[in-house]
This record gives sequence, C-alpha cells and structure tokens, in this order.
Amino acid sequence: MNEGISPLQLILEASLPVQFVFFILVVLSVISWVMIVQRWMVLSSATRGVRSFEQRFWSGMDLSQLYKEGSQMQKEGIAVVGMENIFRAGFKEFMRLRQQASVDSEAIMEGAQRAMRVAYSREEGKLEKHLAFLATVGSVTPYIGLFGTVIGIMNAFIGLAGQAQATLQVVAPNIAEALLATALGLFAAIPAVVAYNRYTSEVDSISGSYITFTDEFSSILHRQIHTG
Repeated sequence: MNEGISPLQLILEASLPVQFVFFILVVLSVISWVMIVQRWMVLSSATRGVRSFEQRFWSGMDLSQLYKEGSQMQKEGIAVVGMENIFRAGFKEFMRLRQQASVDSEAIMEGAQRAMRVAYSREEGKLEKHLAFLATVGSVTPYIGLFGTVIGIMNAFIGLAGQAQATLQVVAPNIAEALLATALGLFAAIPAVVAYNRYTSEVDSISGSYITFTDEFSSILHRQIHTG
C-alpha cells in the first residue's frame, strides 16, 4: 500500500509555475490577515472613541473645557482620534474666527464647518485604509488559484501523454497540486471578503456617527454665535 502524499510534499514537488502560484497566495494571505487584525484594532478603537466622546460631549461640559481636556491628552501622549478630532478642528477654527472683529457670523460658521469637513475626510480616510487591499485579495486570489489549477491539470495531461499506459498514479500528483492551488486561492479569498464586508459596514456606521455629530455641533455653534 502506497503512503499518501502530504500537502507540504505536494508543494515542494510541484512544478515551478505552480510553486510560484503557491508563494503568491501564501504571501497575499499572510498580508491580508495582518490587515484584518490591524483594521479590527483601528475600527474597535474608533467605535470606543465615538461612545466615549459622545458621553463627554453631551454631559453638559463647557466646550472650552472639553477642548482643553483634548489638548492635555495630546500633551500626555494620549491619541485623540475620530469624532474628537472633528470637534477640535471645528471649535478651534470657530474660536479663531470669532476673535476677529472683521469676520461676520456667516463667515465664522462657514470656516468652522469647512474645518470639520476636512477633519472628517481625514478621519474617514483612516477608517478606510487598506480596505481596498482586502477587496483586491478577495476578488483576485481565486483566479490566481485557478491559474495554478490549470497549470497543474496541463502538467497531468502532459505526463499522461508520455506514458504507454494511463494510470491514476501518473496523474494523481499533478491533479492534487492543481486542487491544492484552488484550495489556497479560496483560503486567501474567503477571510478577505468576509472582513471587507464587515469592516465596510462598520466604517459606514462610524462615518454616519461623524456626520450626525458634525451637523449637531454646527447647530450648537450657530446658536452660540447668535446668542453669545
């Protein structure tokens, strides 16, 4: 009874083109897993940041005091991210323009809203970073695996043509390496697709919170400038 061939043995004994396909798929899979873990950390931190800052913002704390707290956190090396960065950008520009007597209320509001839009775009870019790579891995790796499968099957038929008698032992190794290429392609693609879909949904939710806060904060600033 012949001993079975292990997947590692299949990889080591595969043809060079198929080995190259294996190498690409393994590298892409490792990189995508690194990105998956890194994105999870970033989005989890952003979600906690939204909840924490909203709690502080709506606690009735004075806006100037809230801004000073953020400045103190930065001095202590604590990262200020997400919604708080949007608040700080808008409030800083609002106070800067308000101190200038020549600037009317409409220009002050436009300046504060513009500063918040820039901060929002920056924060949204941080959230979406590397998601395009996960989407690419999810869509491309099955085809890379299929390419390896085609080469493996071609090698099987080429080996079969050189034999006087066709046996399963002749074609089995090449068929096995072809199927392994398909499996590796799916192994790289499935986690990337699942992570991309989940993280895209989380980014949309967090971005929606940012937009809602920007509108609400703009209304607060508008009331302040007309009642202050």
